[in-house]
Amino acid sequence: MGWTLKDIPDQTGRVALVTGANSGLGLETSRALLQKGATVLMACRSKRKSEAARRELLDLGTTGIDLLDLDLSDLNSVERCAGVILERYKGLDLLINNAGLMAPPRRLSSQGFEMQFAVNHLGHMALTQRLLPLMEGRHDARVVTVTSGAQYFGQMNWLDLQGEKRYDRWSAYSQSKLANVMFAIELNEKLHNQQSTVISLAAHPGLARTNLQPVSVAASGAWQESLAYRLMDPLFQSAAMGALPQLHAATASSAKGGEHFGPGGLASMRGTPKRQPVARAARDAQQRERLWAISEEMIQTSMAKI
Repeated sequence: MGWTLKDIPDQTGRVALVTGANSGLGLETSRALLQKGATVLMACRSKRKSEAARRELLDLGTTGIDLLDLDLSDLNSVERCAGVILERYKGLDLLINNAGLMAPPRRLSSQGFEMQFAVNHLGHMALTQRLLPLMEGRHDARVVTVTSGAQYFGQMNWLDLQGEKRYDRWSAYSQSKLANVMFAIELNEKLHNQQSTVISLAAHPGLARTNLQPVSVAASGAWQESLAYRLMDPLFQSAAMGALPQLHAATASSAKGGEHFGPGGLASMRGTPKRQPVARAARDAQQRERLWAISEEMIQTSMAKI
C-alpha cells in the first residue's frame, strides 16, 4: 500500500511554516497538516491567491491558519517575514521550503541574482538561517527542502552561477534544484556537528500536476514544449500525491536527518514515498561546502545593504 496521508501522526500543538502554500504542493501540504491539527503559517507572494487558499481550507472546517507575505526573490521580504514570525511565535516545529520557480526567461532578483537561483535556493537558505533559533530545542523539529528530479540533470556552473555569460532556463532550473538538495544535506551535516536538535531533509514530488508546468510552458512560447507537456500529461500524478514525499519527510517517525524522499514508482516519477538517492554532486562534501560558502557570502553581502 505504501505511506499515505492516513499515516501522518497527530500534529496538534505543532507549528509549521510552508512557503508557496497557496497552490499545488504547498496547498496540499498545508491542507494535510491542518487536518492533523497543526497551526500552519502560509508564506506566499500573492495576497490574492493566499486569501483564496485560506478560504478553501477554512471551508473544510480547518483552523489555525496564519497568512504571511513572502517574496523569496527579495531578501528584504525574507527578512521582514522572518521578523514577523520571530515576533509572533515562541517556537517553530516544521519549516517546509516548498515554493519554487520553473524555467522562466532570464530575470534578476531584487538583489541582482538570477531569479531561479534566488527564489529556489538563496531565499530559502536565508529564511532557514533566520528561523533556526526558533526551532532549536523543539521536539522533532525538521527543515524539509523541496527539490525535484531535475537535480539529477543539474550541474553547478561554478564559473557562471548567475547565467551571465550563457543562460539556458532549464539548465538554470536544474542547477537550482541541485542546489536545494545540496543545501538540505549540508545543513543537516552542520546541525549534526553542532549537536542541534533540528534535522534537515529533502524531498521531491516526481511528476506532479501543479501550476509550475503550464506557467513555464506559457513563458517559453515554444510549440515544442507545449506539445511535450501535452504528451507527458497522462504520466503526471496529482498535486496531493506529489506532496506525499515532503509530508513523509516532515512527519514520519522513521525519517532521519539527511534523507531524501521521492515517489517509489518507476524512475521515481509517481507513487507513494520512498527514500531515494540524491544527485552525485550532492554526495560530494567539497561541492556542498563550496555552494554553502558562496551562497552565504551572497546573502550576507546583500543583507548588509538592507
